[in-house]
Amino acid sequence: MKVKLASNYGFCFGVKRAIKIAEEYKNSSTMGPLIHNQDEINRLQNDFNVGLYKDLKEVKDDDTVIIRTHGIPKNDLKNLKAQNAKVINATCPFVTTPQQIVKKMSKEEYSILIFGDSDHPEVKGVQSYGEDQEDVHIVLEPSDLEKVNFKYNKIATVAQTTKKKEKYLEIVNTLILKNKEVRVFNTICDATFENQDAARELSNEVDVMVVIGGKNSSNTKQLHSICKENCQDSYLIENEKEIDKEWFKNKTLCGITAGASTPDWIIQQVVNTIEACH
Repeated sequence: MKVKLASNYGFCFGVKRAIKIAEEYKNSSTMGPLIHNQDEINRLQNDFNVGLYKDLKEVKDDDTVIIRTHGIPKNDLKNLKAQNAKVINATCPFVTTPQQIVKKMSKEEYSILIFGDSDHPEVKGVQSYGEDQEDVHIVLEPSDLEKVNFKYNKIATVAQTTKKKEKYLEIVNTLILKNKEVRVFNTICDATFENQDAARELSNEVDVMVVIGGKNSSNTKQLHSICKENCQDSYLIENEKEIDKEWFKNKTLCGITAGASTPDWIIQQVVNTIEACH
């Protein structure tokens, strides 16, 4: 089977930075999964003894705690520091930006609108920086705005870093039509744009498309959704063990892309396995 890789795929800047930090601080633990890729988390555990805290209560005084790339809620960070833990912040700088925007704009008495998944750790962290939690609203669709009651006539918007820009524009346009002042901050990161555009282009060229990444990764699911629009035979896998040779019957060209938390070693294993399919 012939394989073609997308022009942009895999590790983004924030994930590369977080992995480097975790490798540097051996024998530490991360607050929540460092990234959305269990195989890479297992590698850090096995090779660098990097553990995982699921709850603040597990942290002891003087422990070294690495903050996940998606960030954590403001009060959790405050409590960690109060416990005398050594805090190493691996939050992606592109995630820190919307946190600070929400903090600043809510202090200036703007109602806050976040485009994102309410149960995603990044969004929970960004939401926590609002001065008035009841006036921080999270939506996924323009229709969700009908249920939102803003406290102020001034609204500031941010987006989860891995969301589709087209959907964000739909929400912003709906918002502008109904409100006098709307401050729009484009917080979707460039790596997301580039990976999505590359996936869109490649999925138009191939017979079958394979997207590699965590099943709980927002940006990976977005890539899969984009590929499905152009190539019906698009599959989302976490590693080479999930490959089904039946996918490649009567196919000649397989496109491959990968989410921002997918390491090169997993991508190479998938490429090798698919190239061996007949």
